[in-house]
Amino acid sequence: MLIENKSVAIIGGGPGGLTLARLLQLNNADVKVYERDLNRSARVQGSPLDMHEDSGMAALKGAHLLEEFKQNFRPGADKTLIVNEQAAIFFSDHETKPDEDFGNAYFRPEIDRRPLRNMLLDSLKPGTVVWDSHFISMEAQNGGWLLHFKNGFSAYADLVIAADGANSRIRPYLTDLKPIYSGILMLEGNIDDAEINAPQIKSLIKNGKIMAFGNHKNLLLGQKGDGNLGFYASFRADENWAAESGLDFSDQKQMLEWFKNEYSEWNSIWYELFQNAAIPFIPRPIYYMPLEQGWKTLPNLTLLGDAAHVMPPFAGEGANMAMLDAMELSKCLTSDQFGTLQEAIAYYETEMRKRATEAIQESLENGDKMHSETALETMLEFFGGH
Repeated sequence: MLIENKSVAIIGGGPGGLTLARLLQLNNADVKVYERDLNRSARVQGSPLDMHEDSGMAALKGAHLLEEFKQNFRPGADKTLIVNEQAAIFFSDHETKPDEDFGNAYFRPEIDRRPLRNMLLDSLKPGTVVWDSHFISMEAQNGGWLLHFKNGFSAYADLVIAADGANSRIRPYLTDLKPIYSGILMLEGNIDDAEINAPQIKSLIKNGKIMAFGNHKNLLLGQKGDGNLGFYASFRADENWAAESGLDFSDQKQMLEWFKNEYSEWNSIWYELFQNAAIPFIPRPIYYMPLEQGWKTLPNLTLLGDAAHVMPPFAGEGANMAMLDAMELSKCLTSDQFGTLQEAIAYYETEMRKRATEAIQESLENGDKMHSETALETMLEFFGGH
C-alpha cells in the first residue's frame, strides 16, 4: 500500500473528509482529521442532504455504514411539493413515493447534517479528529508538510488532503484557480420550531421539501428532523449584493419588508418565514470552479469536495461528490496498481475533474432553468419524468 508507514492529514471534518478518514482506516492507514470546530457539539448548519445512489450512498456502502445510515436517515423527507408563487400545488409525490426504496437509482434518502456527521465520527478510531484546529499555513518539510494552526499547534504529515470547503486555505498551495460567481445569490433563513413559528408552511410542507417558483425567483424549503425548518430565497443579484443592499440581516422587520418588496407578486403565506426566522439571515453568493481546470500533480497534496470543485447546489451534488471523491481517492491511495503516490494522485485528480466538470455543468444549467421565466413548467416536466 502506497501510504503504508506514512502519516495522512485531512484538513476539514465535513462529509468528504470524515468519509475519507473512515475508508483509509479500514485499510489500516495512519490518518488524522484536523477540524476547526471546537468539538463535536458545535452547531452543524445547513439544509438536510439527499444521498445519491451512485455517489454518496456508494461511499457509505464502501465505508460499511449502510445499516447505520438506515437508522439515521429521515423516511419521507425526500418527498417534494412543487408550487407557484401563490403556493398553489402543481406537483406532489407524497402519496406515491415510498418512504424507503434503497437500491433504486431515483431514491435519494434525506439525512440531517448532524446525524450524518455523528455517524461518521462514531465510525472512526478514538483521537482521529483533532478539534479546534483552524488551519493557518503549511510549509514543505522532509518530503511532506508541516502544518500550522491558529491555536499555536503544529503537526507534520507525509500527505495532506484538503477537505476544507469552498474557501479552502490549502487550494492556493496547489493552484491559482479561483471560484467564479454564478450570478445567483441564496438568502438563507431558519425557523426554530416550525410548528409554532410557521404553522401555515409547516402544514404545507408535511415534513418534506417545497420548491416554489415564480417571477425568476425561488423559495426552497426543507423540514429538519429537529422540528426546525430551513429555507432559501434564491434570486439573481450582483456579486456584492449583500454589502451594497443596505440591509441589516439581523433586522427581522427590515428583512420582511425587503421580501414583500422584492417578492411582491408572492402570496402572503410566505411572510411567516421572514416574520419568525431566527436572525441573522445569511446571504450566500453561489460560486463554481472553472469548467476547464487543472494543476500540476504533487506527490504529497491533493483536494476533494468543494475545495477542488465547488459548484452550485442546484443538482444536489455537493456533498455527494465530496463523498465520491473520498471513495475514489481512498481506492487510489490503497491500491497496488500505481508505482508511486504521485501516479495514484494524478489518476484520482484526472478522473475527479472529469466528474466535477459534468456535475458543475449540470448544476449551472439547472440554476438557469430554475431562475427562468418558465422555471415552473421546466421543473414540472423534470419531476414528472421521474
